[in-house]
Amino acid sequence: MFSWPPPFSISARRRSGQVHYAIITHWHWDHGDGDGWGRAAGATLIADKLAVQRFTQTIRVVEWGHSFSPVLTKDLPNSVLTGDKLLRFDGETVRIRHYRPGHTDGDLAALFEKTDILQTGDTFWNGMYPFIDYVTGGSIDGAIAAANANIAMVGARTVVIPGHGPVGDRTALVAFRDMLVSVRARVSSLKSQGKSLEEVQAAHPAAAFDVKWGRSVIDGKLFTALVYRGV
Repeated sequence: MFSWPPPFSISARRRSGQVHYAIITHWHWDHGDGDGWGRAAGATLIADKLAVQRFTQTIRVVEWGHSFSPVLTKDLPNSVLTGDKLLRFDGETVRIRHYRPGHTDGDLAALFEKTDILQTGDTFWNGMYPFIDYVTGGSIDGAIAAANANIAMVGARTVVIPGHGPVGDRTALVAFRDMLVSVRARVSSLKSQGKSLEEVQAAHPAAAFDVKWGRSVIDGKLFTALVYRGV
C-alpha cells in the first residue's frame, strides 16, 4: 500500500470566496474524499455517473492493500453526468469532457477555454508511472486512448494540470503517451511469447524509462504488472 497527497478536486469560486462547483475527476479518495464538505457548504459536486456508482460500493484495490467503504449519501455528488457539460462563470467557459474508460471507468477532464488550462485528473501523471485501476474499469489501452484525447484537447501554450506531478504542457503529454505505448509494446511482446508475469518483470521491459518515470509511488516492476494485466 502507498499513500498520496491529500484530497483534491477542481473547484470554482466567485469573488465572495464561496465554492459553487467542484468537479470530481474520478472516484479515488485523493480526488474525491472531502468533497462532502463542499456539498455541505452549498457547492454543486459534479461527477460521472460511473464514478458516483463507485462511491456507493465497497471496492477492494489489491495493489493498495485497502478496501474502500461506500460514501455517505449526503456526501455524494449531486450533479451526475451522462455526457459532456458546459459551465460558464466570471467570464470563463469550462468544458467538462468524458473519457472512455482509461484510469478508471468514470474519468472526467475539465478544459478552461479562456485561460487555456486543462485539468486531466489521473489520466496524466507528469514524470511518473501512472496507476491503472483495473478493478473499476481502467486498462493500459484505455490509458493510452485517454492520453491521446488529452493531446487532442491542447495547444502549444495550454497549461496542463496532471493528477500527479508538476504542471505540464503538450510536450509533457506526448512524452507520457509515448512512454505508455512503448512499455505496452514491450510487455505485450514478452507476454505473447508465453512468459509469466514474473518472467516479464525479470526482463525489465520498462528499464529504459525507470530513471525518469519510476522514482515515485509506482516503480517499473509494479507498472509492468499493471500493463501485463491488460495485454
